[in-house]
Amino acid sequence: MSDTIATALITGGLSLVGVVLSNLFTFRQTEAKLERNQAVTETRLDALTQEVRRHNNFAARMPVVEEQIKVINHRISDLERVQSE
Repeated sequence: MSDTIATALITGGLSLVGVVLSNLFTFRQTEAKLERNQAVTETRLDALTQEVRRHNNFAARMPVVEEQIKVINHRISDLERVQSE
């Protein structure tokens, strides 16, 4: 009977070691995937942030351009009036 108990304990211990090692390996793989996905997400977020900044810069300049166009149109109108007189 002691041989049976020893065999059961050895088998149980080896099974436990196998499960622990398997879980550790799976955890490391999952952690590596998460780190890689986080890096990709950060890269995409950086690119999106740059695009938003460019858009905001463009949006801030548009009123200035519109005002300059108004001034140019007034000058053209004035020149046309002077030329027609």
